[in-house]
Amino acid sequence: MGKITGFLEIDRVDRDYLPVEERLKKYNEFVIPLGDKGTRDQAARCMDCGVPYCHNGCPVNNQIPDWNDLVYRGEWLKALKNLHSTNNFPEFTGRICPAPCEASCTLNIPDTPVNIKSIECAIVDKGWEEGWITPQVNSNKTGRTVAVIGSGPAGMACAQQLARAGHDVHLYEKNLKVGGLMRYGIPDFKMEKRHIDRRVAQMQAEGVTVHTGVHVGYDVSIDELVARYDAVALAGGAEKPRDLPIPGRELDGVHFAMEFLPQQNRRVSDEPFNVRPILATGKHVVVIGGGDTGSDCIGTSNRHGAASVTQIEIMPMPPEKENKALVWPNWPLKLRTSSSHEEGVARDFAVATIAFEGRDGKVTALNCARADERFQPIPGTEFQLKADLVLLAMGFVGPVQEGMVKAAGVELDKRGNVLADMVRYKTSKEKIFSCGDMRRGQSLVVWAIREGRQCARSIDQWLMGTTDLPR
Repeated sequence: MGKITGFLEIDRVDRDYLPVEERLKKYNEFVIPLGDKGTRDQAARCMDCGVPYCHNGCPVNNQIPDWNDLVYRGEWLKALKNLHSTNNFPEFTGRICPAPCEASCTLNIPDTPVNIKSIECAIVDKGWEEGWITPQVNSNKTGRTVAVIGSGPAGMACAQQLARAGHDVHLYEKNLKVGGLMRYGIPDFKMEKRHIDRRVAQMQAEGVTVHTGVHVGYDVSIDELVARYDAVALAGGAEKPRDLPIPGRELDGVHFAMEFLPQQNRRVSDEPFNVRPILATGKHVVVIGGGDTGSDCIGTSNRHGAASVTQIEIMPMPPEKENKALVWPNWPLKLRTSSSHEEGVARDFAVATIAFEGRDGKVTALNCARADERFQPIPGTEFQLKADLVLLAMGFVGPVQEGMVKAAGVELDKRGNVLADMVRYKTSKEKIFSCGDMRRGQSLVVWAIREGRQCARSIDQWLMGTTDLPR
């Protein structure tokens, strides 16, 4: 490494945020970059470990010590090329990945991991600023055709890799724009959608044909696509939300998070939608679910101007710090406070929701109780929360099976995901492959990118008998 003693001499400094009162006025990103010198200093902290556990922590196996060293030496273009060798879209992961690589960093043992995520984001942002990121067009066409269904990060990565292998790739998306839940689920204040748009433009220049507003299984049958193309990749995500079937569920004002969040993203991008608006303005909002989706609901509700925001979680409150001797270098269970939490929310744990109460068909309150270790209500601990808007953010149970999945007739695993292994990504049906959340269940953007890349390699191998695409 260029700075052998960097981790001893330089403190960890992360990207800062705009003040809360300023960022709540708009939906733009509010992270303040470290700048070239700040990023170089943080890259200098990398220890070049004999066993770089960050490689295993990162699902796409980014060569983190290598590009840290290149950044320290000022060789940004080489760092960008190295980063792109394992990750098609580092500007996505540099913004919305929870950074399991940092949890695996050796310097995380004393709670001062290298700012891997910030450095990754700085590398790719500089690549765009300098004009280094251009279409990679393969002039040697194979004559083979592939349909990729679903344009989230798995579908995008799969389509881009296959196009670079020389295949004629067609990407199908049911919504009006490419990106899946990255576009419609993740708020713009976490990732502005211009990042997706320029990658789509790059992919189209590389030969990917994009079909938006086409819902496979409804607008066109899966059988038709299987007949038309040499291979088909199912990358439709895991969009079936976990429901809360308790008394009062039918009341107006109780919505899935993915009914609420996409509306705001469409407002920001001036994309029309033909359903009744769901707004938190002036309302007492209760978010049920303690994960990232719940956090996104909090940030969006505060930007709407909610009267109050409360987040409840049925799980007990996790510890503020993990026991490093027990869990490192694995991803730890601990209390995580997001930027949205810092913007204003009351959080409560070990809460079971018993029923929704309402008046004139509209929700007015939640009847709750403390939850035991089996997540059951504890008698005598009942309490009530005022609520004008309830957002169910309890995760996803798997892919939507009605339509394409059922019509394809592919085998499913015991959790309802499309059955395919992590080597071939091939389903039980000839010519059909699957990757991303549709195959593995709800997961991270970085896992989706990994699976899309690996699925593309498997398809290329299956079509051509050999492949040069990386795993």
